[in-house]
Amino acid sequence: MGKGFAPVLPTGNKAQLKPELPLTSINEIQASLLTYLQDIPDPRVSRTQKHLLTDILAIAILAVIAGAEGWEDRENYGLSKQSWLSEFLELPNGIPSDDTFRRVFERINREALAKVLSQWLPHLIGSLSGEIVPIDGKSLRGSYDRNQGIKALHLVTAWAGEQKLVLGQVKVEDKSNEITAIPALLELLDLQGAIITLDAMGTQTAIINHIQAKKADYVVALKANHPTLYTQVKNWFEQAQAHQFDGIQFSYDYHLEKGHHRLEKRWCWAVPLEAFGGLYQQAQWQGIQSIIIVKRVRHPGHKTTCEVQFYLSSLPADAQKIGNAIRKHWGIENQAHWILDVTFNEDQCRIRSGHSPRNFAFLRRVALNALNQESTYRRSLAQKSQRAAMDNNYMMAVLKAFCQA
Repeated sequence: MGKGFAPVLPTGNKAQLKPELPLTSINEIQASLLTYLQDIPDPRVSRTQKHLLTDILAIAILAVIAGAEGWEDRENYGLSKQSWLSEFLELPNGIPSDDTFRRVFERINREALAKVLSQWLPHLIGSLSGEIVPIDGKSLRGSYDRNQGIKALHLVTAWAGEQKLVLGQVKVEDKSNEITAIPALLELLDLQGAIITLDAMGTQTAIINHIQAKKADYVVALKANHPTLYTQVKNWFEQAQAHQFDGIQFSYDYHLEKGHHRLEKRWCWAVPLEAFGGLYQQAQWQGIQSIIIVKRVRHPGHKTTCEVQFYLSSLPADAQKIGNAIRKHWGIENQAHWILDVTFNEDQCRIRSGHSPRNFAFLRRVALNALNQESTYRRSLAQKSQRAAMDNNYMMAVLKAFCQA
């Protein structure tokens, strides 16, 4: 993971619980949840279809929302909730076994599952105009299989921080990297008016062109993977700082933050392109308007660290606005990736056969979106997940907020 953007540590949610929760009818659940699942192709031959695919998928989704981490957890959730599940699922032969869940998710078409389930998003996403959308990669560390020579699954995800939604994810193919996955992810999304933030891995002219083609803006980290341009910006900044930016047009912002036993000072300078005097191979960076310099001095405990980072942006030189986008880039880490690891225990999951790692990863992100959309129970996602596991009415409230937004 690159260090081009400074992380924000997650904070606890101490908001109070509202005493009354809306009750959702069984008919609403059946009409909303199952409608999205019925068109997914069944990978099994007819003679082995002892359980309906929609039942298997519905139980799997509910179980993951309730905190299920493995195949046995899904079966246990179904057995524990069988009486309630039978009110809106057919369950012709009872609850599927853990082996049935495993075999189905190993074989079900990962693209079909992602495509059908992603139909939920248009009902959830508001306008992305002005929204900061970080794109970043995450490895599922437990998904490797040494005996089969399979590396850990690596996914690139787009995150809408204000709306707390995973917008999409793409697998980084074997013998490839995020550079090839990011354009594929951009192609899936309607990003008009959004501000895309990327760390140095994504700072590529082809990716910038793709972002501009989607009518979005960008703020991307510049590091030594572009050595000539990086050196030019670094030398310019050192000269400008030595002369206190005398005679140079720029925008400036300063922040001081305290918390978590640390103090951090941040200075941000945004320089319009014309004031900079031209860049190396400038024409290749479509839409570029400003160069940004961020200096951070941190005092964690009794230590002091200092770093300077550079960024390229298609936004006008507004240090406050661009600095906010840089700061919010790490929302994908503490609001999505951190939650997936801590609440859903994703890194420790050893599901690794067939298509199951990617399919299960997608369901975790569906669960993350669903729990984030339910707002009556103002607690952490871990507590919301636990309550959904214990309270059928609350599980229905989560589904209503997600399926019928």
